[in-house]
Amino acid sequence: MIRFSRRDVMKAGAAALAAPAVLRAHDALATSGTLNVYAWKGFFDQNTLLADFTNATGINIQLSTYTSNGEAEAKLRAVGGKGFDLIFPSVDTGPNYYKDDLLRPIDEAKLKVAQIIPSIYRSSLKLGAEYRGRRYLVPFDWGTEGLTWDSTKFDAKSGEISYGALWLPANPKQTAIRPTSAFTGVALYLDATGELPSDRAQDMYKSEADARRVFDGCLKFLLAHKANIGATWNNAAEATAAFVSGGCTIGQTWDSTGIALHRDTDRKWRYGMPKEGGLAWTDTLAIPSGAANIEQAYAFANFMYQPDIGARFANTTGYNSCAAGSQNYLSAEDRSAFEAAYPAGTLDKLFWWPMQTDVYLTLRSEYVGKLANS
Repeated sequence: MIRFSRRDVMKAGAAALAAPAVLRAHDALATSGTLNVYAWKGFFDQNTLLADFTNATGINIQLSTYTSNGEAEAKLRAVGGKGFDLIFPSVDTGPNYYKDDLLRPIDEAKLKVAQIIPSIYRSSLKLGAEYRGRRYLVPFDWGTEGLTWDSTKFDAKSGEISYGALWLPANPKQTAIRPTSAFTGVALYLDATGELPSDRAQDMYKSEADARRVFDGCLKFLLAHKANIGATWNNAAEATAAFVSGGCTIGQTWDSTGIALHRDTDRKWRYGMPKEGGLAWTDTLAIPSGAANIEQAYAFANFMYQPDIGARFANTTGYNSCAAGSQNYLSAEDRSAFEAAYPAGTLDKLFWWPMQTDVYLTLRSEYVGKLANS
């Protein structure tokens, strides 16, 4: 289990050298041309960071977006790794790209590695960034999946609320879940209560027998509490709708969903970490094997890893940048949101998504289907 603490992040940031707000043209590896970016929906806006990059370097960006890792993988596979120069897969999905040779190894001589939080950069190798001794994925941003709740209905604090709050008998049709990750949340809850020991859900990634035992137990629990489920979601828009128009008062969501609901919709919404541990992920920057604009891709990477640019990305998306020192440039509101979501001790309990094994993926798909069809 790889864990990063807030202290690691702050220490790395304090050691980072200050960088200019806009990348100087002679710092880039390319000062003209085009860059085809395939990114998560909501990552970038053509009129903000992307426009600044173009103004600084002369490189024009063509932006395409996706809403799930599965969509990104399928698209890149369909075009044989061609057509895009940058993509942003979650680190645990690396093996899905490696088996089809869809990514190009990272040339660290062209990447300003010192601008990236060292602990996350190193530890990402064990989470899926490395294949056959070479790095293919560079940590770009990180975030969590925890609990979002209506504070007028739940008197709770981050780090003290439990996954069990999703399944209280008094909450019929009020719980929102993402089926693919709900099983892990239930596994952590049942492991903590002692009802279903699973080495903090790590058994789901071991042998088929180990994984099936845990999935069976989680499915039994979910079916027994299925009346609580008011909405399921697979992307940020669906998660937000579950609370805004779907009648849900609590749910297992990404951090960006809960924090945005509090900031933009109603202050009653809260986001925080379950006491059993939130789920943590790292999105990465990767260059497809068929990329045509390599130098431009590295120029964009080096631009985005400047600490003030990383902070602007964090301020607009709600995700945490992997640019060292970016937290020093966060807005007061976003710094406050971070501290509210991750009080002392909660980062040390995070469950970082392990690399996706074939056994895990196969069984997860099987059991998500069983939940939907039961």
